[in-house]
Amino acid sequence: MADDLTIQTGRKDGGIVIDDDWPGYSLELFNYPKHYSGDLECVYIPHGVIMDRTERLARNIMGDLGDHDIVVLCVLKAGYQFCADLVERIKALSRNSDHTLPMSVNFIRLKSYVNDQSTEDLHIVGAEDLSFLTGKNVLIVEAIVDTGKTMKTLLKHVEAFRPKMIKVAGLLVKRVPNSSGCLPDYVGFEIPNRFVVGYALDYNEYFRDLNHICVISESGKLKYKV
Repeated sequence: MADDLTIQTGRKDGGIVIDDDWPGYSLELFNYPKHYSGDLECVYIPHGVIMDRTERLARNIMGDLGDHDIVVLCVLKAGYQFCADLVERIKALSRNSDHTLPMSVNFIRLKSYVNDQSTEDLHIVGAEDLSFLTGKNVLIVEAIVDTGKTMKTLLKHVEAFRPKMIKVAGLLVKRVPNSSGCLPDYVGFEIPNRFVVGYALDYNEYFRDLNHICVISESGKLKYKV
């Protein structure tokens, strides 16, 4: 995969850029739940690559924020796996270095998708009172950013509680023509405009039990459409 991926250096920690013509890996090369047979096109980002990239992001976050107390705000539901793995790697670095990063973890839920389409109707659950963020260093952990409208709305909401600092870590940033330009400070991968599932990313609540990030097939979309 190294020949097909390049590092984007135009902005801080822009992530590993996956080209538009990247075909992914054959499903036959990996283990995945057989109840999804026929529902997937390919393995787009293998689990091991996600883990390695997450560790690198943890090191970057430690380098920037080490010795500062932070509040991790995990965006559910899709962000729970990335957040758990990222926090675990930050904890490991804190145990084995001169720097430490005291953390507390809180959760917020966003919902803006129906089937494979992002909608203008954004629901924020569990965010009625974020007063505990006042004066704190906040790290928002999100699974995927596409148009950036959802992230922009969330940032505006969080800013209203006057935190000391806000940083955003996003596992995936999707290249879309109508992007708002609202990008995370720490990016795992920049991907083409394809609908991906797995590693807690879902399609109508299915596919969260995939370890790898995969591209859903058209038949899979029809099968689980609501």
